[in-house]
Amino acid sequence: MEQRTTKRIKTITEFHRSRGLEPPEHPMISVVDYNAVKRPADIGEVSWMLDFYMISLKIGINGQLKYGQQAYDFDEGTMFFIAPNQVFRIEADADSQTEKSGWMLLIHPDFLWNTSLAKTIKQYDFFGYSVNEALFLSSKEEKIINGIIENIQQEYHANIDKFSQNIIISHIETLLNYSERFYERQFITRKISNHKTLDRLEDILNDYFDNNDLVSKGLPTVQFVANELNVSSNYLSRLLKTLTGQSTQQMIHDKLIEKAKEKLSVTDLSISEIAYELGFEHPQSFTKLFKSKTNLSPVEFRSSFNT
Repeated sequence: MEQRTTKRIKTITEFHRSRGLEPPEHPMISVVDYNAVKRPADIGEVSWMLDFYMISLKIGINGQLKYGQQAYDFDEGTMFFIAPNQVFRIEADADSQTEKSGWMLLIHPDFLWNTSLAKTIKQYDFFGYSVNEALFLSSKEEKIINGIIENIQQEYHANIDKFSQNIIISHIETLLNYSERFYERQFITRKISNHKTLDRLEDILNDYFDNNDLVSKGLPTVQFVANELNVSSNYLSRLLKTLTGQSTQQMIHDKLIEKAKEKLSVTDLSISEIAYELGFEHPQSFTKLFKSKTNLSPVEFRSSFNT
């Protein structure tokens, strides 16, 4: 596999310079016109890392946008959320003639010092999503988001005073809260895509547990399942919580209990042997999990089944 170079951009001023823009009016926060951005010649050949937050809304993406394992064409605005130190890359289509528009909001972590957002920004799951798990906005939603961005621009373009930071922080919090609402809507409205994810999750877990190699592999992890589905673990858990009310870990455990019940009911294996076959190092751990899920110990379940 070809090793990609990662380019790190440390400051918002450096980002402006690298994209052919005028210096930012404020070194810690900037709203950039997406249409004014000049692409570096090597944009598709390297990976990128920023030392600041980037929230962007882009229309007319010149390249293929992938959502999980699938590609989509959208007329709506597409939002991305990138946190400091996340590595990402852009698959640009150099031949595309689509007119691009939108904006990028750049926020340096230092701008958040001594504000409530300094801690709470880490609680927004979508900063942990991959770039291919973008938020697709309807026209109505896009209008709301654009209005908030205009308020932020107006505030930092005005004469900065002692109220400016708190007002801008308040607008950013509003932006993030609306984004959280719209992501929740997306989980529900994009049912065809999401149900395919559930079907594939079921297949992945069935294959894993039917492979009879749990002794050497151990139980499947949340990260393993997310990687197999080509989504981030945060995104998968949020999606499953919305659609099923369960986390990824709970669904793994449910599949495990299903296999355990099968072995307890149709084999003469001891509890210890079943525990080891299911990837547990200690039978006590298996017994504890089984009882927490069924209100019966493995022995009690086997006895009730054979009664």
